[in-house]
Amino acid sequence: MSRRKELLALLIADFVALNATWFAYYWLRVQSGWFFLAPNSEIGSTYAAGASFMIYLFWMVVFAFFGLYRSWYVRAPFDEVITLLKTLTIGTIFLAIVIFWDPMSGESMPTHNDPRVLALIYWLMLMLLVIGVRSLIRLGQRKLLERGVGRRASLIIGPPDRARDLAQRIAHYPRLGYEVVGYVLPANAHYEAQPSASFIVEHRNGKVTTKEVPILGTTQELERVIDEGNIKEVLIALGSNEHEALLDVMVRASKSNAGLKIEPGLYDIVSGQARTREIYGFPLIDINPVLLRPWEEAAKRSLDLFVSAVVLFLGLPLWLLTALIVKLSSRGPAFYSQDRVGREGKQYRIYKFRSMRINAELAGPQWASKNDPRVTGFGRFLRKSHLDEVPQFWNVLIGDMSLVGPRPEREFFVKKLIEEIPYYNRRHKVRPGITGLYQAMIDKYDENIDDVRMRVKYDLMYIESMSFRLDVKILFRTVYMMLKARGQA
Repeated sequence: MSRRKELLALLIADFVALNATWFAYYWLRVQSGWFFLAPNSEIGSTYAAGASFMIYLFWMVVFAFFGLYRSWYVRAPFDEVITLLKTLTIGTIFLAIVIFWDPMSGESMPTHNDPRVLALIYWLMLMLLVIGVRSLIRLGQRKLLERGVGRRASLIIGPPDRARDLAQRIAHYPRLGYEVVGYVLPANAHYEAQPSASFIVEHRNGKVTTKEVPILGTTQELERVIDEGNIKEVLIALGSNEHEALLDVMVRASKSNAGLKIEPGLYDIVSGQARTREIYGFPLIDINPVLLRPWEEAAKRSLDLFVSAVVLFLGLPLWLLTALIVKLSSRGPAFYSQDRVGREGKQYRIYKFRSMRINAELAGPQWASKNDPRVTGFGRFLRKSHLDEVPQFWNVLIGDMSLVGPRPEREFFVKKLIEEIPYYNRRHKVRPGITGLYQAMIDKYDENIDDVRMRVKYDLMYIESMSFRLDVKILFRTVYMMLKARGQA
């Protein structure tokens, strides 16, 4: 099941479960006669429908905040159930506190119904229906994975014996969603080369199937193998003494957007860059996961939407005036747009107020520099104050960018930098930002490859320590530097 289909199925399931819970609670509270209802109370179906819509929106926000619409690919069902229990409990407590839970007992008389009992009933209904319906969705996903539908093309790296052992264990758990298409030998290793390797796997259902796993090359060809095979997951089965081979694989694999996982025996080599995950009793470790917690990711996106909307719409007269000055002060359009590489390597169109003369790169793409002769007179002010970046708030609003993140680069430079700088592609695991840790601390344009190396160090440092609090600190630091006009022209 694709990510879009999974998300659509979850949204539909939650819509059904949450509304069914509300109407069941409404019937029990109002129409069953089991609870006290104030005389002359007019609580009809119109109230129930309107309240249901508001309650549904509330739960959608809460679910997104706790990461329940993230992909739960290869995670244990128990993990999701625990997250649902926590989410539904916190959400119900919030409703019970913020909303006057029992508005049907009359305005001038004390309630005859214990609000705690009503909240408990509603919570139990949520547990039953939401967890039940979601469990059916996950059951359907697992059945599809067991039949080979929706699996992710996976590659094993290691010698034949270790690759075969890992592939056998993966085949024993088809619900993991890995479809092993082949394996790659470590470069410069002396293993007996074979055109292919076949093995028999006995599944839990008792069926015996044969799976041929071919050798696709060596780690020196890893980038080509990943690209040609459209590999989504790279599973490393090297020995614990093969440190250099592992680090080489990590560098090569980082040039793609494939996930990278190792067995626990190699954890000591990458500690600090990994997150342990146990799935159905089958332990694998993610290398370089995005460490932002679900609620922080939701808070980060909420801050992006709020700030970008405020800046764009409240400052609209100023931005129109700025665009007019750019247009009148030099020949060319008021805005400048360019394709940049964003999250997961996808390209998008970035927007700025034009600060350079037109045809500034007739000789080809080049680094910006201090006192760049291509910059216009008004453009120097825009760059010094960072106001040239304002149109990018539109990119933030539509989700191409974030307020804080690694600065995006052009594909022309990205291809070169991936070859020059190990782990450069790691920056593409998160949304690019208008500002970042490097800009808040150093705040200068990249003039050469050494500057880029320094910026990448700051970018990776930011990704490894991402938090909502850090984003807020970077934003305040950036505003301070703007007020001090410390930008580079």
